[in-house]
Amino acid sequence: MIDRTTLWIVILGLGFGSFALRFVFLGFIGNRPLPDWLLRHLRYTAVAVLPALIAPLVLWPTATDGQPDLTRLLAAAVTFGVGYASKNVIAAMISGALVMIAGGYLLI
Repeated sequence: MIDRTTLWIVILGLGFGSFALRFVFLGFIGNRPLPDWLLRHLRYTAVAVLPALIAPLVLWPTATDGQPDLTRLLAAAVTFGVGYASKNVIAAMISGALVMIAGGYLLI
């Protein structure tokens, strides 16, 4: 078990670090216009974060002790395919969820 003093030092350090990262970007830049090259790169931040959050859940799921399973891989493939074909995020998520539910019943 971690010592209470060490725990609070880590919590405060992470809180300060998180505040400092946000302050550097928002506090120092403020209302100044950002350069076009930076805005172009920031546009893809949200697009990169979602796959980074989802990929470990598909490839190394905790529910199967880190072993990939057909249900999750199939649901991810269907979600990607529907999203790519229809350009509709909601339809992609619903179709992936339905495949995940159906696969849970049919493949297990």
